[in-house]
Amino acid sequence: MQDFLLELGFEELPARFVERALGQLVDGITSKLEQERLAWGEIRSFSTPRRLAVQILDLQAEQEDVLEEIKGPPLNIAQDQDGNLTKAGLGFLRSQGATASEITVKSFQGADYIYIQKEVKGQKTKDLLKPLLEDVVAHLNFPKNMRWGDYELRYARPLRWIVALWGEEVIPVQVGPVQAANLSHGHRQLGAGPITILHPGEYVAKLRDHYVMVDAEERRAVTWEQIQLLAKQEGAEVVEDARLLDEVVNLVEYPTTFCGSFSADYLEMPSEVLITSMKEHQRYFPLYDTAGNLAPRFIGVRNGADNHLDNVIMGNEKVLEARLSDAKFFYDEDLRIQLEDNLQKLQGVVFQDQLGTMGDKVKRLERLTGKLIQQLGHHEALDTALRTAVLAKCDLVSQMVYEFPELQGLMGEKYALAQGEDSHVAAGIREHYMPRFSGDSLPVTVEGRVVSLADKLDTLVGYFAVGRIPTGSQDPFALRRQAQGVVQILLSGGYDISLSSLINEAKTGYTEVHLSEENEQALLDFFLARVRVLFTDQGYAYDLIDAVMGQDEDDIPNLLARLQALTEFRTAEGYGDLITGFERVVNLAAKAESIELEPSVFTEADQTFFAALQELEELCRGLLEERDYIGILQNLSKFRVHVDGFFADVMIMDPTPTIRANRLALLKRSLGMYSLCGDLRRIVVNK
Repeated sequence: MQDFLLELGFEELPARFVERALGQLVDGITSKLEQERLAWGEIRSFSTPRRLAVQILDLQAEQEDVLEEIKGPPLNIAQDQDGNLTKAGLGFLRSQGATASEITVKSFQGADYIYIQKEVKGQKTKDLLKPLLEDVVAHLNFPKNMRWGDYELRYARPLRWIVALWGEEVIPVQVGPVQAANLSHGHRQLGAGPITILHPGEYVAKLRDHYVMVDAEERRAVTWEQIQLLAKQEGAEVVEDARLLDEVVNLVEYPTTFCGSFSADYLEMPSEVLITSMKEHQRYFPLYDTAGNLAPRFIGVRNGADNHLDNVIMGNEKVLEARLSDAKFFYDEDLRIQLEDNLQKLQGVVFQDQLGTMGDKVKRLERLTGKLIQQLGHHEALDTALRTAVLAKCDLVSQMVYEFPELQGLMGEKYALAQGEDSHVAAGIREHYMPRFSGDSLPVTVEGRVVSLADKLDTLVGYFAVGRIPTGSQDPFALRRQAQGVVQILLSGGYDISLSSLINEAKTGYTEVHLSEENEQALLDFFLARVRVLFTDQGYAYDLIDAVMGQDEDDIPNLLARLQALTEFRTAEGYGDLITGFERVVNLAAKAESIELEPSVFTEADQTFFAALQELEELCRGLLEERDYIGILQNLSKFRVHVDGFFADVMIMDPTPTIRANRLALLKRSLGMYSLCGDLRRIVVNK
């Protein structure tokens, strides 16, 4: 057993690339080691903006010897009728360096083949590592790649050094122009030249001595601890932002926090503008006073020690001052223009090259919003919803949103309130983008919900009409997120409206393109796939999801109501009777050609079953109107006694055609009742 270390040194990698690339490196190495039949103990991975490293403890020093069985040609081809080896048989032996005495015959898939057994000596691990590592490193993939110099190798940033150690021995790995050695490098400014790594075990400590914390989890803990301590010293509070903290951790090798300030005059702007400037552009953590209000201070994280920290603070304050000054100018200038006056500018902004401009989209939004308000039963909000639709996109051409695209919608709300628009209109402008991402909040106001639905439906119908349909993992226009948003809003609002009718309403707003029947069905299936994902994420059983979605139904709240009823009833006392009764009916019901009855040939047993079925149908019709699916299931479970009695009293497949047709029709009508809550054939029953 021996310890192993690989470190790849780069120019500074983008923060968002680091974690993904490290995962690839670890997975690539471990999968290759498994292929080589090598065992190991613990795996440790390290990363900073300038390095990716993998340390493997107790790596097996040599492969085990293995006895390999090699299959040759079929026996009737390898030997002639006299049992002599043919050219094919001799060629096989020659290729394996074997003799005729080593041949064995075994049957494989009904035919006899010749085999030889070959002992394969295990290779030394250090000899295997060079080609293995070169292959893994050469195939690291980044979201964006670049070439440097005249080299063909493509990486996110140039590769500068490689440390590859097998114990104290350097593995002669070479990738592009870079040859492995035992020399690493410390912090770019604070490190004192190359660092000699004598063996893998001293890697972490030696890098720390040169101002590099190679363990990302350690840097995260140290950084957050420093931020909290500094905020406390300033008498302020800081809100944890995991995404920002992860990014900062992958921007520094040796974190040191500092506190800066800005003019309180900027607090007159919406706090979101200041927070966005600090977080998105400068990677600062905003500070808040004890009342939860934004304070004119921030915490930054320096990549280095605390030397000359005053100069660092002064420089960061100067940069932020410039950004906030620009933001204040944009904000003041935008307020001078009425939101509605921006409608004309939207005619010059392309929505999609085949779907017209944002101005065209606004007109479709207004039309579709008016239709949805009526269909969803929000007549009282018609005027404010239409106003929201008209103004929803107007902040896209504001100077503030041009500079800070993350603030779209939110700045529309701020400008609308400042210009005297109804508060519901202003909130709707902000909310119509919701949900923006998985786990995001849903719109609260009627205006926000309806305009959000209209916006997302218009986008989806338009993109599907021009064939921009997501395939596999590719979804450049985030259409899955848009569809998921539609599903969530319909479900949260309890809107009993079919997806088909929504698609149909949205497509009538387009004159430039036509949604074909094929693509319309594809869009409906796309929506239903999102519904299935949502139900699965909520923990419902897959077979019950299959049951409720196995019918021609696309009213989402109705699907959920059926799913909840089946889930609850699955543990009820009558569940077994429900399934047994259904199973007795379903197979023979498939033989019925129609549900038409000829009462004149009813026997007493036929009449008794028909009367029970009519009673069930009447009960279920009323329960269906009330969406009482539990009540329907309860009545269906009680119906089993009538099914059992019917099968006991008559022969369904009676030789008389009309009697047989009657009985099959009765079963088919019964199946219609069993289908009210879903396709019960899809339910998995443990017997």
